[in-house]
Amino acid sequence: MANTNLANAKTAKNDEFYTQYPDIQKEINAYLDYDPDVFRGKTVLLPCDDPEWSNFTKFFAQNFELLGLKKLISTSYAPESKKYKTPYQPTLFETQQPYFNSDKSKTNGKIFVLEHDVTGDNRINIEDLQWQYLEGDGDFRSKEIRRLRDEADIIVTNPPFSLFREFVVWLMESKKQFIIIGNMNAVTYKEIFPLIKDNKMWLGNGFHNGNAYFRIEVPRVSYADGVFDEHTSLVKFRNCCWFTNIDHGRRHHPLRLMTMEENFKHSKHKEIRGRKEYIRYENYDAIEVPYTDSIPSDYEGVMGLPKSFLDKYCPEQFEIIGIAEGDSGKELGLKPFPPELKKMNPSLRQGQLYYMEDGYPVKPYARILIRKKQ
Repeated sequence: MANTNLANAKTAKNDEFYTQYPDIQKEINAYLDYDPDVFRGKTVLLPCDDPEWSNFTKFFAQNFELLGLKKLISTSYAPESKKYKTPYQPTLFETQQPYFNSDKSKTNGKIFVLEHDVTGDNRINIEDLQWQYLEGDGDFRSKEIRRLRDEADIIVTNPPFSLFREFVVWLMESKKQFIIIGNMNAVTYKEIFPLIKDNKMWLGNGFHNGNAYFRIEVPRVSYADGVFDEHTSLVKFRNCCWFTNIDHGRRHHPLRLMTMEENFKHSKHKEIRGRKEYIRYENYDAIEVPYTDSIPSDYEGVMGLPKSFLDKYCPEQFEIIGIAEGDSGKELGLKPFPPELKKMNPSLRQGQLYYMEDGYPVKPYARILIRKKQ
């Protein structure tokens, strides 16, 4: 089933989804468990954020001293620059400041910076955040935000869904460490998969069962004078994951696997249990493995796995050969299918794998081709 919420968000260019605090805490803890000093002495940038609402800003500001941060920078995007328009009302946090500007509030982004004790309580926390208007609207592609990117050591955010590919390219240009949220389907993108294959990007600790609940701001008129009040709601996204280039322990846990014979006898999957051999593809020398826990431990050849395998991928245990999808599949040498098979199964596409089942050509979903490390 398609991820309807994500598809609608992309269509409407609605990128206003706020990550929940426990999800951020759980993810960051995974990196701290592996390396307690991973953030120590570092400047963290939270672009594409909304510091007044964002849990990213709240988390890193509240844990500034615990993490040992050098500096925290968070930037927002101007309301009038957003493609998905909603009624806008500045918060009291902004309007009560002497430098509040009603025009800039709509047309300029804002930057929040935390790096020292401002209140004089001998602590550095969220109460010490200082803000001002950006020169521009806060677009991550602007020179202004690029300068902040280049200043930072680590970039953490939930980037715009509609600009995910472009944002990753922007990240990789910086050669900085990062932790970002995206959709699992992004692993098939031509801009993303080569990074995963070359171990320049991998999946983070993850959401529970790939399901993430994001908070959205729903404006409503609740006062006689027409002031918009914000009430929050949660929207569910399937197949969400964290992408990163920072190490965490789970990434180096090898899978415990059964032999091919043990899979045929004991697999919990009806597609595997009781078989005498794994299905082989017709157009590539590899076997079809529909579930990660069905990888045979004693098979030395190439295997096709669903993209969910990447959530369990251990680079010391397996190497990624490629992805059987479109041009990438053609480059791998997937043989074209006979024209008559297209009539039997119109979903067949060149550059994708297929196998025969009871005389019928079957095309599995995009498969990642892997091989056990020798």
